Amino acid sequence: MQVQDVRVTIRVNRELKENAEALFNYLGLNMSNAVNIFLRKAVDQKGIPFPVNTGKKDVGALNANEVSATFITAVNHEIANKQKNGLPVARYDKKSKRAYLEYTDGAREYV
Repeated sequence: MQVQDVRVTIRVNRELKENAEALFNYLGLNMSNAVNIFLRKAVDQKGIPFPVNTGKKDVGALNANEVSATFITAVNHEIANKQKNGLPVARYDKKSKRAYLEYTDGAREYV
């Protein structure tokens, strides 16, 4: 079976392209070689062949106290947003062991 090459057209920022071409040239590659290496590696690994993240700290790198603190901060932020927008907040009454909605006026609606 004969392998057939196809043309792929992509759009990139001019400065990024120029910097990438300079790097690939230094490595003895051209853009086509570099893209083919990336695509082959992605197919082999069945994913992006390098970590892709948001730049935020990986939850796996946090200890239990940091995970708890991060979770509590996120929940408190969500509660504050709901209250600011006049929306009820879901809560739990430990004494009666029932969930309820707490409205901004303090009223409770048990569910």
